[in-house]
Parts: sequence; structure tokens; C-alpha cells
Amino acid sequence: MSKGYWIAHVDVHDAESYKAYVAANAQPLHAFGGRFLARGGQFENPEGTSRARNVVIEFPSYQAALDCWNSPGYQEALKLRKPVSTADIVIVEGYDGPQP
Repeated sequence: MSKGYWIAHVDVHDAESYKAYVAANAQPLHAFGGRFLARGGQFENPEGTSRARNVVIEFPSYQAALDCWNSPGYQEALKLRKPVSTADIVIVEGYDGPQP
């Protein structure tokens, strides 16, 4: 079974209020096996556009990633993030096939 990933590019407009979202998303992310692989930090943007904050969260499966997003707990946390940030987010299935 392939892992699932949330890939988020976020601009935070109110850092203090954003902290409430971070606290609120901890429980649903934990419940669905979410694990941060990237959470802000230094980055280069060699092509295309980006936002100030980049986040990658790994889940044990693509379905777990979808279920977490759609869970009541995460949807409540999302209500705290939307007024204080702008985001582009994709949920993607991992790849387990041949490598170069």
C-alpha cells in the first residue's frame, strides 16, 4: 500500500492566530498517523511560484491522508487556519514503483 502525503504551500498573515491552528491540528494528524517530513524551514524555489511556508506530511496510506483531511477534527482546525493564511494544498499518493 502506497503512503499518502499532504503537500502544502502557505502564506501566514497572522502568526499569533496561526498558533491556534497548529495546536488544533495535532490531534487529527496524530490520529491518522500523520508525520511531518518538512515543516517550514529553509528552501529554494528554482522554478515556478511558491509561498513563504512549505509543509510535507506523510501518512501510512493515501486513504489515511484523505480521511484525515475530511475528519471532523481537522475540519474544525481548518476553520482556524483559513482566516489567517492563504494556502495551496494537494493530497498525493506515494510512489512504490521502480526507481532510476
